[in-house]
Amino acid sequence: MLFNSYVFVIFFVVVYALYLLLMKHHRLQNTLLLVASLIFYGYWDWSLLLLLLFSKTVNFALANRIDKTEEPVLRKRYLISAISFNLLLLGFFKYFNFFTSSFADFLGLFGIQPSWTTLNILLPMGISFYTFQLLGYIVDVYRKKLAPIRNFFDFILFVSFFPQLVAGPIERATDLVPQILSPRVLKTEQINAGIFLIAWGFFKKIVIADNLKTLVDPIFNSYTQYQGLDVLIAVLGFTFQIYCDFSGYSDIARGIAKLMGFELTLNFRLPYFAVNPSDFWSRWHISLSSWLRDYLYIPLGGNRYGTSNTYRNLFITMLLGGLWHGAAWNFVIWGAYQGAILILYRRFEPKLEPQKFWNHSHFGVGIRMLVMFILTNIGWVIFRSNSIPQMVYILTNIGFAASSMSLILGYKLVFFCLPLLLVQIYQGVTANLLIITKLNLIFRITIYSFLTVWLFIFGARESGEFIYFQF
Repeated sequence: MLFNSYVFVIFFVVVYALYLLLMKHHRLQNTLLLVASLIFYGYWDWSLLLLLLFSKTVNFALANRIDKTEEPVLRKRYLISAISFNLLLLGFFKYFNFFTSSFADFLGLFGIQPSWTTLNILLPMGISFYTFQLLGYIVDVYRKKLAPIRNFFDFILFVSFFPQLVAGPIERATDLVPQILSPRVLKTEQINAGIFLIAWGFFKKIVIADNLKTLVDPIFNSYTQYQGLDVLIAVLGFTFQIYCDFSGYSDIARGIAKLMGFELTLNFRLPYFAVNPSDFWSRWHISLSSWLRDYLYIPLGGNRYGTSNTYRNLFITMLLGGLWHGAAWNFVIWGAYQGAILILYRRFEPKLEPQKFWNHSHFGVGIRMLVMFILTNIGWVIFRSNSIPQMVYILTNIGFAASSMSLILGYKLVFFCLPLLLVQIYQGVTANLLIITKLNLIFRITIYSFLTVWLFIFGARESGEFIYFQF
């Protein structure tokens, strides 16, 4: 069930009306949310719902065994069993065909033609997100950061909470579980923020991302027919498309949760205003980057054992973070690229840090922001490319040679991105992502009217799936 569908709108209106009627009955609200979440996920494919429930049942049992066992060796065995189970499940459904076909290609280099074929495996929606959420929960129980959830249905709701189930944010049990177990109180400020986030999220997805898709896809799909300025416009178009598509989903998810009294993790914080690679990852897909830091980078050793080990840990973390995004070599290369620029930044940061010009002057900060934005665009070309030749061609053919289509393409890019830039500059200057909700009523009505009119006039007539649903 897509957020950007009439089916979901009807679904949420019904669920929310019932939710409000049950405001004084916390446990009944949880039952309603559990049923709604299962319907939401099962709408795609009821067979995948069975896989989700199977995964949760095994993790629920293992988490409780870890908590009840005092023997350190046994506790570690249960932990390893839980981690192995989750990774094997994720690996089979998401990576089996990738690894078998890659191994077959490798054997082909030596003239060996294996007889096996890939399997027709349906990728469960959101499996990467809920797997990481389950892994974080298991590890936190093992570390005794929280007690396991004793009620099985509360545990299912924690993993299945429909606003964030299929594309995050990846929630920590320490944040979401207390909200599930306690009665929620709806506050006016929270409702106002929820309405803004939902409206802004739909605007970013349907008006900006889906319209930019019609600009980006033809050029990337027929890349050899384009060069120069048109390629540059397509690259910039995808940079804003993927941001508006993914952050739009996160905004809608957070907005829906706020309307029900929940607070989900902030997943994006003006990432294209970042001034270095480390800053970018503190702003982009924050729930994933913080998860990788806490459950992979730090356990690997973090920055505790010297410079070379720190670089190794950074590279491994980003490489696996790239692979998390998808079973394809472009994602592996993208992860390696992100690891490389993080390492280079760490290498040269001590020389840049003392320079007040780069860190404190508006011009210096602007230059650093521009350099980081260029590096980010290069990364998105790798991310978007379906083959090495496509990646190389696009990166080597970016230029300023215009074609007969350049003016139209450039106009479309600016037209749909300008509202985003204006709002985000205002958010950045005020250091408040919800500043729109603080304006007086007249300004708020004007902004909401603008968003609504643009949604009806310029909203894409065929709004497709969110990009991150494939991950």
